[in-house]
Amino acid sequence: MSPVNISTTDAAPSEVAPSTTRQYGFGTLAIHAGANPDPATGAVIPALSLSTTFKQRAVGDFAYEYSRSDNPNRNNLEAAVAALEHAKHGFAFASGSAATATILNMLTPGSHVISVNDVYGGTHRYMHKVASSVGVETSFVDLADAGSLSGALRENTRLVWVETPTNPTLKLVDITAVAEAAHAAGLLVVVDNTFLSPYFQTPLDLGADIVVHSATKYLNGHSDVVMGVAATNDDAVATKLRFLQNAIGAVPAPFDCYQAQRGLKTLHLRMRQHAVNAQRVAEFLDASPLVDSVIYPGLPSHPQHALALRQMRGFGGMVSFRIRGDTHTADRFLQRTQLFTLAESLGGVESLAELPARMTHAALDPADRAALGITDNLIRLSVGVEDAEDLVADVAQALESAVAENKLSVSATR
Repeated sequence: MSPVNISTTDAAPSEVAPSTTRQYGFGTLAIHAGANPDPATGAVIPALSLSTTFKQRAVGDFAYEYSRSDNPNRNNLEAAVAALEHAKHGFAFASGSAATATILNMLTPGSHVISVNDVYGGTHRYMHKVASSVGVETSFVDLADAGSLSGALRENTRLVWVETPTNPTLKLVDITAVAEAAHAAGLLVVVDNTFLSPYFQTPLDLGADIVVHSATKYLNGHSDVVMGVAATNDDAVATKLRFLQNAIGAVPAPFDCYQAQRGLKTLHLRMRQHAVNAQRVAEFLDASPLVDSVIYPGLPSHPQHALALRQMRGFGGMVSFRIRGDTHTADRFLQRTQLFTLAESLGGVESLAELPARMTHAALDPADRAALGITDNLIRLSVGVEDAEDLVADVAQALESAVAENKLSVSATR
């Protein structure tokens, strides 16, 4: 893990002051960035600031004014996120969808967006049904080949939206190649880094202009906070985002910021175990005769494994696979797991499993789902940090039970 700067002095809200002494590793930064002891009380953990308004020293002379605009807990979290993403500016929002909406609100009516086609369903919904209603059109393009970007460019194209790995088929996008092509055309590049977190991938270092997360997932990591974050090194972009963050007002509550920053402190520890466990589960599935195919960037069988090795520092905790059978077989598997809970979302310490075609991506047109490879037997696993052998055993027994029941069901209908 490459070392990064940590501030040893007071920094402006949501920004990281340059270090004048030394550089620190990711784990040290995750614990200390944006978390200086309280200068008045000496409290090691910053206090929870629930106040909506703040006393001014004189008219116009204040550190904080109103919590929608700035709040100590939010600023601490934003500083930590910026530090981990190697950014100058960090932003926190009430949800990942709020972060998406705020970023796209930087665009004016008549603008055109190019988005990776295998994008998160909520992002697709906003682009297709909300942004389009205010004159921002989106083309959904397979960006696995960066060369496809040029064919989608228009005179009014302003922004490229990347998600890598994608959800749920775990396709990869070459961030550097896309950024170079986009910047040559004068476009901004946004990368959704939710699936990997900054521990395994830092898109700004690879050429992206903005990095965005659903912090609900790995950054918080405990399935108890809904939040989104973004970060950038572009001062002009930061000015626009700060204005829109305040004007739109989709900001998180102080307690949620407090919780999320606490989650960040163990991000490096959790991500290591997520990846170790996911690799074990993926390798088991890959060897199982009860599975048609496995999708995990850490497997040599992944068609973009070489890109994963080059672009990522680890392969993450998400695994998708196609069970041998149909949607009923998949449903039986999901009902038979004991440690993998049947639930949407991802990135918590606990393991989750879902059926994208009927859950997270059910709103997509069936033909579009099929074109993306989201088949009725595709199961998505968010592999948690439990003991790996227990997770493998759980998957094994659920597979055997589901496929056996499917055979009995088929035999009964003959």
